[in-house]
Amino acid sequence: MNQYAQNVLSDIQARYNNEPEFVQSVTEVVGSISKLLDATPKYEKNKILERIVIPERTITFQVPWIDDKGEFQINTGYRIQFNSAIGPYKGGLRFHPSVNLSILKFLGFEQIFKNSLTTLPMGGGKGGADFNPKGKSDREVMAFCQSFMRELYRHIGASTDVPAGDIGVGAREIGFLFGQYKKIVNSYDSVLTGKGLNWGGSLVRPEATGYGCVYFAFEMLATRNQDLENKRIMVSGSGNVAQFAIVKATHLGGKVISCSDSNGCIIDEDGIDAEKQAFIRELKNVKRGRIREYAERFPRAKYYEGKRPWQITSCDVALPCATQNELDLDDAKALVANGCICVCEGANMPTTLEATQYIQSNKLLFSPGKASNAGGVATSGLEMSQNAMRLSWDAGEVDNRLHNIMINIHNAARNAAAEFGEPDNYVMGANIAGFRKVADAMIDLGI
Repeated sequence: MNQYAQNVLSDIQARYNNEPEFVQSVTEVVGSISKLLDATPKYEKNKILERIVIPERTITFQVPWIDDKGEFQINTGYRIQFNSAIGPYKGGLRFHPSVNLSILKFLGFEQIFKNSLTTLPMGGGKGGADFNPKGKSDREVMAFCQSFMRELYRHIGASTDVPAGDIGVGAREIGFLFGQYKKIVNSYDSVLTGKGLNWGGSLVRPEATGYGCVYFAFEMLATRNQDLENKRIMVSGSGNVAQFAIVKATHLGGKVISCSDSNGCIIDEDGIDAEKQAFIRELKNVKRGRIREYAERFPRAKYYEGKRPWQITSCDVALPCATQNELDLDDAKALVANGCICVCEGANMPTTLEATQYIQSNKLLFSPGKASNAGGVATSGLEMSQNAMRLSWDAGEVDNRLHNIMINIHNAARNAAAEFGEPDNYVMGANIAGFRKVADAMIDLGI
């Protein structure tokens, strides 16, 4: 590893050893751009690594609200405004009990490079709260969202910071958040993305991350003269990303045989067809049920309590679309042993460092989430563009733009990797391509 990178990484690992997800993310990025740092001494001269690993602003605040029993509840809210060198901060809000500073810093750090890869003018940020919307009534979710926005509003704006949804923050939550923001500031700004179609949202935004992941996998497979036709595909998760990855993978000829939630997974050897896809959307988005109910509705499928799909059966393509570090070294070994040829991340950093290294060492195609997961934020950027122009594109227009963005991200990552002698190393290529644009902008803007 480049000595400059090693020095900065050692310092980060020592200073933030209580923030494992953040350290993991920094380790992956810094460790993979060593050849770029060797070739470009201006980054060390301008102390870019030291500057880019520290958020420009970290905001922490209390979120008090009253539940349906009339009792006071207190949660912790966050907004990490990480880097604004190429545009306003952009990144989702996550409402989940696991939310803490380490997770949001890792997500915000990843977002810098993900947004850079889209070529759209967006900086990196992330936020959320340790609030769990599961099991809460609509009124309780609204009460929390309104309290959350009563602090957040002062830190965001269409040209400052534009949050979106993430785990636990869907159309319902975005609606409550935007309604409160509009009431407070008395202005109809493009300050949140993922909005409803009736009030400024974009077509294809719900589908975008899942679609984008599959588009990226398609491009990777094409480098080996293959496609998704008749491929066995395993997907983890059953939320927004997984749902539409299943739709697009099926549309392109693949046979999706799995999905999961935090309780377990299902394997459906018959394939998750259009009827079953609609059932999953109804189950998860409306009834907010558990994935075991899929096996009750379609008894030829098998449910595995407490399991992830990776070690249960074989697949050609794996799309981890659930959450961070869901695919570990044992899972990677099982995928390799069972003949998998491509792992394309749909979630943010779903593969551990050890698993990533094992997958790459066995010559599987592997894409990091900052590249293959970028379809969601890319379409959020397209939503911002539509809002700014006071117009709305049809679904075909948005999908075509999304598809082209994912092709361009794939090519940028592959070309950057090829520039440094490793064309199949998408981790290195994505990190170099994303980092270089931001780093150059930081130098241009000065201290």
